[in-house]
Amino acid sequence: MTSGAILRAELANGVVIAPGVYDALSARIAAKAGAKAVYMSGFGVAGSLLGVPDIGLVSATEMIERVRALSAACAPAPLIADGDNGYGGPLNVERLVRAYEQAGAAAIQLEDQVMPKRCGHMDGKEIVPRDEAVAKIKAAVGARAKDFVVIARTDAISVTGLDEALHRADAFLKAGADILFVEAPRSESDLRAIADRFKGVPLVANMVEGGKTPALDVRALGEMGYRLILYPITALLAVTRTLERVYASVGTDGLDRVSFDAYCGLVGLPAYLAKADKLVKPQ
Repeated sequence: MTSGAILRAELANGVVIAPGVYDALSARIAAKAGAKAVYMSGFGVAGSLLGVPDIGLVSATEMIERVRALSAACAPAPLIADGDNGYGGPLNVERLVRAYEQAGAAAIQLEDQVMPKRCGHMDGKEIVPRDEAVAKIKAAVGARAKDFVVIARTDAISVTGLDEALHRADAFLKAGADILFVEAPRSESDLRAIADRFKGVPLVANMVEGGKTPALDVRALGEMGYRLILYPITALLAVTRTLERVYASVGTDGLDRVSFDAYCGLVGLPAYLAKADKLVKPQ
């Protein structure tokens, strides 16, 4: 069963909560914690890989390599991977979809921002014309294999308003998108309007701490009709606070941490050593 098929099955069974991950260690820990799917956040990759904000500074090649590492670390949990704006036109999107799929992702998320893009909950976003955005979704759908999932995101609410965002989502659905992601609704009424417009269609709710969308609980979002609920930067923000505290107090006692042995167990050291021994010892 492919990772895309696993994700589709999970979504068919109910609401899927996908915690955000940003490197292989966070992906492994999220999967071990029981996540049904994990979400590779571009915001998280920008911060963890380059130490920069999410304003389009990470390249497609860097994102593809991150997908490869994270998908292996979280398997068999499916990886939903942020593809930003596709890093170019429809032909670039085709290449990116094939590369993400080959790297092990179950799904790609594509948005309609211009280049360079920025985090969906930052001010000052710009979007491409609707026809151009639709062409990218058509390219993604045409390039994918059977089970690979295409998530179509629009950032139009913050730029031109809810009506245009709904029109774009309609067009993305007609272009073959599997899941719709209307980014940054500003109120509960906006969330309800989106859910009412697309009843029966898998929808994304993006819960960003400190972002533009009100924080609703999973039950409320599920009752509205949202099927995929992302917490893209929860872990990143918590880890950042922990790193600040740790590096400010290195060399002192009292830090709360896992043991050396526990960490080695978490990353699979016993299994790796056993495999190495088996390979080098004569049979």
